[in-house]
Amino acid sequence: MQKGIDYVGVGVVFFCVDEKGNLIMAKRSQNTRNEHGKWDCGGGGIEIGETAEETLKREIIEEYGVKIISYEFMGFRDAFPERNGERQHWVVLDFKVLIDPMGLRIGEPDKFDDIGIFPMDKLPTPIHSQIPKALAKYKDKFF
Repeated sequence: MQKGIDYVGVGVVFFCVDEKGNLIMAKRSQNTRNEHGKWDCGGGGIEIGETAEETLKREIIEEYGVKIISYEFMGFRDAFPERNGERQHWVVLDFKVLIDPMGLRIGEPDKFDDIGIFPMDKLPTPIHSQIPKALAKYKDKFF
């Protein structure tokens, strides 16, 4: 059975920002589940016995190799991405995370082709389908 397909998956999504409010994003490779070549903010599924905060910290270290300075829970939302033409369902817990970008790196080179730091008004394209909806929902948290 697969999370998000056979049952509703629960995960965290993180919007990592630096002290200037720039957003850290990674470009998804051909090895990811979906949305190949699109820029994404990051996230992952919560594992059995793991808290949302533990998932948040683990995923940020795995994907970006940096530690969290502080984080803020912004809210939750239902996400309905597609994978191989099949609609998924995830409930995601969204966090705004302040990080120190010193040491920022692609922690999972099999999943990401590039990484960058972008001003909120100049995000890269193409962007993951779920990002615009989340940024619109939490616009007051970023600006």
